[in-house]
Parts: sequence; structure tokens; C-alpha cells
Amino acid sequence: MAYSGSAEAPSFDSSSLIDLRSDTVTRPTSAMRAAMAAAEVGDDIYGEDPTINRLEARAAEIFGREAAVFVPSGTMGNQIALRLHTRPNQEIICESRAHILDWEMAMAATFSGCLIRAVASPAGYLTWEQIAPVVHAKGSTFSAATGLIELENTANLAGGIVIPLPVMEEVLHEAHKRNLPVHLDGARIFNAATTLGGDIFENVRTLTRSFDTVMFCLSKGLCAPVGSMLVGSKDAIDEARVYRKALGGAMRQAGVLAAAGLIALEEMTLRLHEDHANAKLLAESLAKLPEVQIDPATVETNIVIFNLNNRSAAEVTSGLKARGVLAGATGPKSVRLVTHHDVDRNACLRAAEILGEVLEDAAVAARS
Repeated sequence: MAYSGSAEAPSFDSSSLIDLRSDTVTRPTSAMRAAMAAAEVGDDIYGEDPTINRLEARAAEIFGREAAVFVPSGTMGNQIALRLHTRPNQEIICESRAHILDWEMAMAATFSGCLIRAVASPAGYLTWEQIAPVVHAKGSTFSAATGLIELENTANLAGGIVIPLPVMEEVLHEAHKRNLPVHLDGARIFNAATTLGGDIFENVRTLTRSFDTVMFCLSKGLCAPVGSMLVGSKDAIDEARVYRKALGGAMRQAGVLAAAGLIALEEMTLRLHEDHANAKLLAESLAKLPEVQIDPATVETNIVIFNLNNRSAAEVTSGLKARGVLAGATGPKSVRLVTHHDVDRNACLRAAEILGEVLEDAAVAARS
């Protein structure tokens, strides 16, 4: 079952809400709001918005690429990349819980005319050993040719885990030997880079250096209100602008958004370790609850997914919501919590305490 967040407005004072459904709920910081108000703008379609131009140039520089393009969403960035690398009637290989499969409205079929070949992996990410058996060469009159391999780092529904660098490098090496492009959905790539320690920008370049294209989000944990980036070669990004227009993603005086994106890129990337520490703390607190199954050692970034022994995820998330904590179900008995800038350490501890109360109340009700 895919992740299910609740869009229904809470019935209590939202100022006391602990929203752990996703890091997509983050609000722009005061510095971002000030930068947005003061942003220098122009017409981006003519390439005349100086703030967007600065953001795109800086993103390309950080990732060691020739060019970058600002897009309204990560979904659009991914779908543009799929279109860049494929032609109709090909297959795209990805892990069975990938965002491009479960959360992007079957657009690979609609926009690129491609079928997704999903491969389940217990680890949540694909190795070349798992990919190789489903690679189809061009020229067959029976099977659709493989056009693209896609990886996701961090792997969201696998609990925000980081793909080991040697695993990615083997996939890239073997794919490129076969002239197969590889796209990275790096929506949370800065979370992955944070786990390596040291210079986060150098880590990002290391983790992404051989991918043909990379998409990453400025929203989510980086707190920008809107926007993602697609980076790659100059030719690829020139073509990407055509597909952005085709998808309705062309923007005019969008420097007001890019101004927040610059702060997200330069400043908010440097604080992600706080979210990771809070996620680890949350997992350690949850592990003390008898009804909860979780190994805190598996929590690498800002996503915490736990299983329940007897209660249903729907029952638990409903009980949490009634007490001011928002969470999402990832399966009949699994729940996802995501830490972010707008939920501090004390809020995480309080959320764990409230979960304990919800589970105890459920146990009492079951015995009566």
C-alpha cells in the first residue's frame, strides 16, 4: 500500500499541531519571505529573470554540471528527464516503490509513451544484479527495449535510506557500458549527502557525478515554498526547457520563488543533520513501545517508518490526529513519520509520548 496522508483540516488549534506527515509541509523561513519580497525579477521565458538565472547557475555549479533548469515540482523534473532519455515503446527500470511509479500519475506512459518495469528489492534500492535480468536490448520484436534506468536517493518508502555509493557506481558503470542512461530522483539528495559528513556540496557531487540527469527538490526539508531543479548537460537542459513548456511549467516573473530557492540551497542544506538527529531520537523513543516494531539503527535520514503488532495503521493515525499529531500510513500496519525544520526535538518527543497514549488506550479498549 502506498503512503496515505490526511488532507482533512484538523479540528483543533493548528498552532499546537505536530505535523509529521511529510517534510513537504515545511513553511518558508522569514529569511525566504524577505528575499522573496525583495527579489529582482524579469521574464524567465525570455531568460531575463536574474534571480532564476542565479539559482540555475548555482545549482549547476554545486552539482558539477553544465546547466540546470528550475521547475515547479519534482514530479515535473522527473518526467522531463524520462522524456529526455527515452522514446515511445521503451521501458524504464525502477524499484517497485519508486516515486515515478507510485506518485506521478502514470505520466511515463502519458508523456513519454513508456512502460515502467518495476523491480522489487528488499533493501528498497536496486543493485546491478537485480537490474541485469530485466534489461532488454534494442532490436527485439518481442520485448520492449530498455530506454532508461532510474534510481531514487534517498529511497522514500524504504524509510529514507541512502543508496551505498559502490552500488550506484556499479549500476552507472554497467548501464553506460550498454549505452543506457541513468536518471537520479534526488528529491532528498542533500539528506543523503548529509549522512556522509564533511562538505555537503562535495558530497552531493560525489553521489551524483555520473548520472545523466539529476532532479532535486528545493521544497521538502529545504523549506522553499515551490520548486525543484533538473541538472545535466547543456544540450539536455536546453531540450528540458521545451518539455517544461509542453507540460505547462513555463514561468514568467518567478524570481520571487527562485529567491527562496537560493536560500534553500545555500543555507537550509546545512541544517539537515538536525532533522536526522530528531528522526533517530523519535525512532529510539518508539522502539520502547511494546506495540511498535522498529530498529532505530535503520533510520539514516529524516524518515521513520514503523510497523504495528496488533493495531491497524488507520486506527493509530486517526488516534494521533485526534490528539494533534499528523502521520501517514504506508501499509495496513505501518506508519510513516518525517522530521523537518518545523518540528523540533521536543515536538518529536511529545509525538512519541502521544503515540504511547494512543496505543495504551487501544489496548485498554481491546481488553474491556
